[in-house]
Amino acid sequence: MQITRYTDYSLRVLMYLAVQGDRLATIREIAESYDISRNHLMKVVHQLNRKGYIETVRGKNGGLRLHLKPADINLGVVMRETEPDFELVECFSSKNKCNITPVCNLKHVIAEALQSFLNTLDQYTLEDLLPEKNRPQLMRILQIV
Repeated sequence: MQITRYTDYSLRVLMYLAVQGDRLATIREIAESYDISRNHLMKVVHQLNRKGYIETVRGKNGGLRLHLKPADINLGVVMRETEPDFELVECFSSKNKCNITPVCNLKHVIAEALQSFLNTLDQYTLEDLLPEKNRPQLMRILQIV
């Protein structure tokens, strides 16, 4: 399984904002810190704002910051809300044309594995990704002042 770039960027934005605290950050800062596309990041930020994970402040001195505490942001929920689908194999799709589907157990095994993956993520929050001992080094890497 591979998560989409969209979900990856969503998690990175949340981590960046959690590490930098209450200070407003800009999309430009985040994009430069991760060396990723500002245009793609704008879509991610828009969705995170709509879902209530972050808040945006307009204007000359505007930016964005977390709207929720890192401990209140569940990774399993974020994954479910940012991944477009979990059709890991063709038989998960409504357009399934696999001719062995009626007698194949692969779908059930993959579905069980996917559920285990999501159940594991459900046990963690954004705060768990950012132990206090790693924050100074993460701030240096991301060039957060």
